[in-house]
Amino acid sequence: MKVVVTGAHGMLGTHLRAYLRAFEEVEVVPVGREEFAGSARLAESVRNADVVFHLAGMNRGDEQEVARTNVALTEQLVAALEEAESRAHVLFSSSTHIERDTPYGQSKRRAAEVLEAWAQASGGKFTNVVLPGVFGEGGKPFYNSVVATFCHQLAAGEEPSVDSDAPIEQIHAQEASRRMWRMVQEGQTGTVRVEGTQLTVRGLLETLQEMRRTYAEHIIPDISDPFRRDLFNMYRSYLYPQHYPVALKLHTDLRGSLFEAIKSPSGGQTFMSTTHPGITRGNHFHTRKVERFLVSGGEAEIRLRHIFGDEVQVFRVSGDQPSYVDIPTLHTHNITNVGDSTLLTMFWTNELFDPANPDQVMEMVEPQ
Repeated sequence: MKVVVTGAHGMLGTHLRAYLRAFEEVEVVPVGREEFAGSARLAESVRNADVVFHLAGMNRGDEQEVARTNVALTEQLVAALEEAESRAHVLFSSSTHIERDTPYGQSKRRAAEVLEAWAQASGGKFTNVVLPGVFGEGGKPFYNSVVATFCHQLAAGEEPSVDSDAPIEQIHAQEASRRMWRMVQEGQTGTVRVEGTQLTVRGLLETLQEMRRTYAEHIIPDISDPFRRDLFNMYRSYLYPQHYPVALKLHTDLRGSLFEAIKSPSGGQTFMSTTHPGITRGNHFHTRKVERFLVSGGEAEIRLRHIFGDEVQVFRVSGDQPSYVDIPTLHTHNITNVGDSTLLTMFWTNELFDPANPDQVMEMVEPQ
């Protein structure tokens, strides 16, 4: 199945591509500014596509420019679909702002009208996906969402302020991706309103502040609720990589040594492993799991790379000073025994392993 994602390098586009990476039968074609710069290139990208997720758009800036850009991008896409004689299923990421009489809201309504007219004329399918506020790792503070802004500020040691306690509705980009993919599988068309989590701006900030305080004490906060897990993943994404590895206090007396490895009210699953010298474990990534690597004996290197990047981050850790690295989402990772003795590692995840829904996609850390 050929799936085209416009706005592929934006926050939602990145998360959607990461979500689809788990499906071997799906070929994802990312479309960014380069493809929109040339009509022939854009038409070639959508040719023979089964599904097109139209996520490209402008969120912030001069209101009139935002409106013009959003409509123009949609008109370019329709022209490319017509040139390619496409009958794809097109899903458009609209917004609850369509309920407001603003230039941005008007542009989203107009873009949906253009795509609906194309579907009726071409025999294609169209789904107008009305999303609430979307947040996710990789989001730009002061641009993508208030969640990104607060997390960025808190991770930097700042104290955000709230002028009004307005109600907001938010959804994580992975959950939005999952729901949009389900629309494809079920063949849903027309306007579909995606429900998020209702809260207030002040409530959001207080939750994130509580998570910062708890995590600073080496305690994983309560993330038993999926939305709280998503907020925590968002917050800690702004701590990576400079925050890690984190050394733990080693309590030593005549009996030996002791350290507190993991403290969390969320439970989860902990396991230990031994690894022979020169052996590597891992080479996979997660989209939702919180996972901790903690070496308690031997010498190791932990390597991480964003699945859409080339830079490899390397952390050298030793059992002589137990230190943990909490693995960020969307980063493929592995651990290698670089010492001469057996490596002893403790692993923890916030959820029990489910073979039917493992959230574990194999991918080598070192780019091939």
